[in-house]
Amino acid sequence: MQEQVLNQRYRLDGVLGEGGMAVVYQAHDLLLNRPVAVKMLRGQYASDESFLRRFEREAQAAAGLSHPNIVNVYDVGTHEDQHFIVMELIRGPNLKALIREQGPFSVAGAAYIVEQIGAALDYAHSRGLIHRDIKPQNILVDREGIAKVVDFGIAKGARDVNLTEAGTGLGTVHYVSPEQAQGQAATPASDLYSTGVVLYEMLTRRLPFDADTPVGVAMAHVNDEPPRATTFNARLPQAIDAIVQRALAKLPEHRYPSGSALASALRHWDTAPASTPPVVSTPPLQAPRAT
Repeated sequence: MQEQVLNQRYRLDGVLGEGGMAVVYQAHDLLLNRPVAVKMLRGQYASDESFLRRFEREAQAAAGLSHPNIVNVYDVGTHEDQHFIVMELIRGPNLKALIREQGPFSVAGAAYIVEQIGAALDYAHSRGLIHRDIKPQNILVDREGIAKVVDFGIAKGARDVNLTEAGTGLGTVHYVSPEQAQGQAATPASDLYSTGVVLYEMLTRRLPFDADTPVGVAMAHVNDEPPRATTFNARLPQAIDAIVQRALAKLPEHRYPSGSALASALRHWDTAPASTPPVVSTPPLQAPRAT
């Protein structure tokens, strides 16, 4: 592979991952001598001027965020018509991989992750930024077990998601809020609904809704009630069902008012009367350490 250096500064060392909209590379910042991640837009999006304006505007806004649970955005630029974002490099898997390897999580393990996601969301929401695409693939967990949310408002909008477009809609629609599925603008409550879907998946290793097509999944978010989490994980206390159901409420005003409120409900689930004895929680989830 021929060495590629963007703007005489960022050397691309290899592909970390690929998505419908972009390819993420492990790279090295030659000026500051540090490893970074570079997210490069695919060519079909680079020709859409309105998309690019949004991409640059929201990347710059995200670069102004500074929070331990949000991946830092360092730079945004263009190299030979290739548009890219330079970000903090996180050495660890995404939450989707951890769910596949370690799920279902205990309540304590899920609460440990939700608390960090919720803190990131509350911080961003207080500064006027909505993520719009919370899903396990956008949550990285480093070697110390710290969760980091990526793609805060970058090239993602409630009206940018085409539910029938191969490679983009399918991965996102399983976590989309009912209002977004109906074409309405995303709000902070939309991010909290998506966090509720992530919580459900951590606790059950399943998604609350599935169908043969992305549109079918979207309509299930709008019209159907999710199966109770205890249906798929009998070890869960029944009190958890009420927390999950509220997180997945169809109406935004019926959901938890903040990420911290959802995390608090999970931490203190056993303070309310439960119909079954609580199970013994395992220690909070930790990301695998390098050997």
